[in-house]
Amino acid sequence: MKLKSLALIAALACGTAYAQSVEVKDAWVRSSVQGQKATGAFMKITAKDATKLVGASSPAAGVAEVHEMKMEGDVMKMRAVPGGLDIAAGKTVELKPGGYHVMLMDLKAALVKDSTVPLTLVFKDAKGAESKVELKVPVATSAPGVPAAKAGDMPAMDHSKHKP
Repeated sequence: MKLKSLALIAALACGTAYAQSVEVKDAWVRSSVQGQKATGAFMKITAKDATKLVGASSPAAGVAEVHEMKMEGDVMKMRAVPGGLDIAAGKTVELKPGGYHVMLMDLKAALVKDSTVPLTLVFKDAKGAESKVELKVPVATSAPGVPAAKAGDMPAMDHSKHKP
């Protein structure tokens, strides 16, 4: 048991976390300002076996949901992913600005750059068994290693119209 605990601590310290057959890498949360009620969390998820990301939670937000952004005609639409996000065996799914992401809504306080946010991801395998990944996610203005001026994937957005 001690060895598993030490392995988890080591994984969290290097920005990678595991839950049975799921690996989460390069996680980050977009910073927010006072009064902002929503932001996104982004990461790369790889599963050894087919699984689904079915939920998320954080004490920093009243609601956390798996969302998708995509163009429908000339309009960018964002919505919760019904039933969860499929992660094929051996494949990596990237949650990134302008695509899939974890939406943190009803923020309890501003998320300040260079702080961290606790985030729990919930996965369900093909047999219906749930597993969780507990993360301490760094808060940043852009993806790690990407200068804010070059991030360009998606400008900061007003999510104040979302209702949890």
